[in-house]
Amino acid sequence: MARVKRSVNARKKRRKVLEEAKGYYGRKNSSYKLAKEQVMRSGAYAYRDRRVRKREFRRLWITRINA
Repeated sequence: MARVKRSVNARKKRRKVLEEAKGYYGRKNSSYKLAKEQVMRSGAYAYRDRRVRKREFRRLWITRINA
């Protein structure tokens, strides 16, 4: 069986991560290893904060209604 050459897919994957990391500070936007970690963390923060935003708006609305 012929071996699989990964260069095209690997490059595409790395480029995708680096494009997502555009605008990050320091080496986090140019080094694949650091960019990958930061993109993962950013995604986790975004997921968490989408839920937190709903909570905060709910609190604000309740405060305004009761004011």
